[in-house]
Amino acid sequence: MKTRDYLFIILLVVIDQLSKLYVNAKMTLHQSIEVIRNFFYITYTRNSGAAWSLLQGQKLFFIITAAVAVVVIVIYISRSRCSFWEKLGLLLIAGGAIGNVIDRIRLSEVIDFLDFYIFGYDFPIFNIADSCITVGGIIVAATILLDRREKA
Repeated sequence: MKTRDYLFIILLVVIDQLSKLYVNAKMTLHQSIEVIRNFFYITYTRNSGAAWSLLQGQKLFFIITAAVAVVVIVIYISRSRCSFWEKLGLLLIAGGAIGNVIDRIRLSEVIDFLDFYIFGYDFPIFNIADSCITVGGIIVAATILLDRREKA
């Protein structure tokens, strides 16, 4: 990996952590601020599990899983010829994983605050690290599918 790859991961972690620190400092737990009525709210919650509050209280499991994922990503990027998009997706996943691990080590849970209602469905509240992991996963999956399609 190149220095700029590490700097990109650090930037993602800093943005994630600053957003969580801001929400924690300016809001009370479970407080909600309407941004776009019936669509987007900033709602301060904490989650000791994964998405949809799965595996609540499994702090060590999440820390180990994220650490292994980040190490695998760093080794993979360092040893292979990744396309721009594949590398971007993997760096987003690594940055998001690190951001959430910091919360789990520091607080034993993650701070979530992005709250969307999509077609009347109250989507699970998430954070910037979660967004990085999701977008990164989509980019990696799309890259793999497109690569396979080109080879076929």
